[in-house]
Amino acid sequence: MNAIWRCAAGIMAALLLSGCATVKPWERGYLARPEMNPDGDAGETKLLQHTYVSKEAASGGHAVGGGGCGCN
Repeated sequence: MNAIWRCAAGIMAALLLSGCATVKPWERGYLARPEMNPDGDAGETKLLQHTYVSKEAASGGHAVGGGGCGCN
């Protein structure tokens, strides 16, 4: 039983450490491009937040779901 836990811990450690990567200085320019931003287009995000505030009559908390009247 103890060997199974050690094996599982070793596999988990290998999976967690495999996500780490070293980025070379000349590759950082590619990561800084706007299309690499996980939030997408800043203008679109601002428009969606404005629509949310208009519909919900509240500001802030745009990432939290639920509540409101449910009207579109």
